[in-house]
Amino acid sequence: MTLPAPTYDLVLLLDPQADEAARAKLIDDTRAAIESQGELLRHDRWGERALAYPIDRKASAEYHLLQFHVANTDLLGTLDRTLRLADEALRFRIIKLAPGVGAPPDMSSGARRAEAEGATPEARPAPPPPAPGAAEPAAAEPAAEPAAGEPAGAEAAAPDAPTGEGEPAAGVAAGEQG
Repeated sequence: MTLPAPTYDLVLLLDPQADEAARAKLIDDTRAAIESQGELLRHDRWGERALAYPIDRKASAEYHLLQFHVANTDLLGTLDRTLRLADEALRFRIIKLAPGVGAPPDMSSGARRAEAEGATPEARPAPPPPAPGAAEPAAAEPAAEPAAGEPAGAEAAAPDAPTGEGEPAAGVAAGEQG
């Protein structure tokens, strides 16, 4: 019994400041190389995204994901050499996927927006109401009255805390003193 050809992911980060025609040619050449020696499963254009750290003084890149099957691993060396020499490619990574790995996430702008909207507090479900007969949550206790001679709102200073003329009072920012 022969095993199916392994699946590979090629994540390609292109320079968004490079000529559009040069970027398109690099993508077309990469797709053609994959299709000539293997089977292209998908090509996802993730668009321009911010980089986690600058690469060649660039803050963003145009992301592409290409998934493909290939039995002859000579293609991997060819892709590696071609993409290393291409000035339009900021970074790339070819990864052999383990059998059974699920599909990549949908990174289109509409899917990202819906995912971000789902993460807002308004979209989260409200906590369930308390069970009948359950005790009500305790109300917050009122603040203690200040001791005689102590101004209202003053916090007790620790006995070993330094007190000096130029230091702000505890709990008061330096710019808020009157």
